[in-house]
Amino acid sequence: MNATFRGPAATRALAIKDPPTHARAGEEAESRERVLAVGALVAIVVCAAIVVVFAADRPSLFSATTRTGFFPHWMAGPLGGLLPGLTRSPTALKYLFTGAIVVMYASYLLALRYVPLLRARWAIGAVLAAHACLFLAPPLALTDVFNYVNYGRMEVVHHLNPYTTIPILEPHGDPSYYLSNWHQLLSPYGPLFTLMTFALVPLGVAGSFWAIKAILAAVSLGTIFLVWKCARILGRDPVAAIVLVGLNPIVLVWGLGGDHNDFLMVLCIMLGFYLLLRAGAWVAGDRSEIDQQAAEDRRPGGSRQSVGSRQTAVDSPAAQPAARGEWRETLLGWLWPLAPLELGAGVAFVTAAAIKASGAILIPVVLVVLLRSPRRVVQIGLGMVVAGAAVAAASLFAFGLHVPDLSTQSKLVTSLSAPNLLGLALGSGGETEGLRTVLSVVLILVVLCCCALGWRRRDAITASGWVTVALVLTLGWVLPWYVLWLLPLAALSSSRRLRTTALVLGVYLTVAWSPASGILWGKLGFHPEKTSLGRLHQRYVKELLN
Repeated sequence: MNATFRGPAATRALAIKDPPTHARAGEEAESRERVLAVGALVAIVVCAAIVVVFAADRPSLFSATTRTGFFPHWMAGPLGGLLPGLTRSPTALKYLFTGAIVVMYASYLLALRYVPLLRARWAIGAVLAAHACLFLAPPLALTDVFNYVNYGRMEVVHHLNPYTTIPILEPHGDPSYYLSNWHQLLSPYGPLFTLMTFALVPLGVAGSFWAIKAILAAVSLGTIFLVWKCARILGRDPVAAIVLVGLNPIVLVWGLGGDHNDFLMVLCIMLGFYLLLRAGAWVAGDRSEIDQQAAEDRRPGGSRQSVGSRQTAVDSPAAQPAARGEWRETLLGWLWPLAPLELGAGVAFVTAAAIKASGAILIPVVLVVLLRSPRRVVQIGLGMVVAGAAVAAASLFAFGLHVPDLSTQSKLVTSLSAPNLLGLALGSGGETEGLRTVLSVVLILVVLCCCALGWRRRDAITASGWVTVALVLTLGWVLPWYVLWLLPLAALSSSRRLRTTALVLGVYLTVAWSPASGILWGKLGFHPEKTSLGRLHQRYVKELLN
């Protein structure tokens, strides 16, 4: 029978046979896609293991603190020396490192593309395996871990305040001095984190190093667990959320492998949001619910009319004494009984800022979004006041009236940061003082706009995400693992644009910081560090590293 002209019987027969055929084709396609998704998870873990084994083999660019003739076994870890035949060519090593990162990031995007096909236990297993690999790593490139150790030892061993004394003035025979590098920089780290490093000093340099690695790995997993819990509360896909946060190659290699304290700050921020979600606070607004509430407010006799009626009554002279009594009762109701979840959220946000100052930028957004719930704001404020007083007291006892040196660090510039690239595009040779001031004003305006956006949509998570994007893009000294600040917020946000921005930002940071990128820029004749202003920036960094 001609395929174009079929009788009724043939049509019915095909109608019966086609669905199973299409179903089988769909199942086969889904099976292939699931294999791709699982293969992507495996590729991320395998590449992470390769990077760790390469770094542990011998002194190389993989591990920033090693040098020819110096790579102690305690630093190399249990995987040291497994590849004696590894090339010694610096150029080849740059391509190997870059290739591993590129494969990891491509696999990461593939896993996110097919994440609905992934079972939860597969994603969790990949996250745990990747964290185990990076825990066994020596300090990877761009590490600050021995600066943490050195600042702690300055106070405990040598009785030198790291907020008033630069490391170059400490005894140079201290075993952590030669492993650290910011010798002309007063400590920029928050007081709570610095106090933590004091507690690790009795473990020695090697013990402190591995203790910090263990703490950060546990903290990273704790953050991922909170992301899972928050996603469940919000009705988001928790598997997609933990893949976005826990398998990002930049966070794994440069963040966890480099042993950076940003994980502690992010954990506290996520704890704050988790407690608010548990308390039922509206920090991830749903548009339909907002519209419904607005409609109720516009109804005759609704809340808006009631508020107006109450305001008229309060303005009446005869009602003033009663109104004052009502206000006292209202204020007392805001203060008591205490709300442990909101109090805990306030403590968590202040703790994040006391670990790393960058965390403070989210506080105004959260408070503004919750202004419709005065009791919540008061309770969060109480938690912040209590935590702030405790941090201030501890800092005063340990460091006197001195604070972290953020002003010096704010003047540092990396060649491929967004402000420096903007300065090059404007013809000034890089980021100038004037451009830094303008971008600071822009950041403040963005914070205000995000506060307004968050208040209108009752969505502190998305608003905080956009504030974080603005912060990273206006920093002159931007480092790859800073994308960690954004990822949990993007994972929990209802905004697809925010998640896309996080992934694009990851691509930019990968391109900017991959070792082979410098070779590519040289071949293209792009040398941002060789302008007159670029040389000045490089000289300033070298002075602090002396």
